[in-house]
Amino acid sequence: MTRISFYILKGTEAASRQEFACRLAEKAYKLGHHVYIHTQSADESELINQALWSFRPDSFVPHQIHQGDDQNEPVLIGHDAAPPRLMDLLINLNPSQPLFFSQFERLAELIDDREEIKIEGRKRFQFYKERGYELETHRL
Repeated sequence: MTRISFYILKGTEAASRQEFACRLAEKAYKLGHHVYIHTQSADESELINQALWSFRPDSFVPHQIHQGDDQNEPVLIGHDAAPPRLMDLLINLNPSQPLFFSQFERLAELIDDREEIKIEGRKRFQFYKERGYELETHRL
C-alpha cells in the first residue's frame, strides 16, 4: 500500500513549494529512486523543469518533462498523464489527487500556507484517510 506523507511548509510563496519539491526529488534520486513530479499545468511543469536546473548550483538531477514517449530519466515531470513506467515516489503539486497515485510506493503531498492549497490539501488528506491509507505529517 502506498505510504503517503504530507509536508506542511511555512510561507505563501509558490517558489518555496517548488524548491522543496526539487530538494525532495534530489534526495530520492541520490538514494536510487525514480521520481514523478505531478503538476497542475504545462506552465508549472516548465517551472519545475527550470527549478531543477537551478535550485542548487552544485546539484545535478537528471530529469525530463514527460511527453508520452519512453523516457529513462530518473525524474520525470508531468501534468496530464500517468508516468510511462513504474516509479518509486510521486511528488504531487496538483490540487487534486492523481488517479494513478496507488501505483507508487510513496506519495509526497506538499502543502503551504496559501488558503487554496490548504483547502485542497485537506480534501486530499480526507480522501486518503477514508480509503485506509496510512498518513504521515511532517511540519517543516
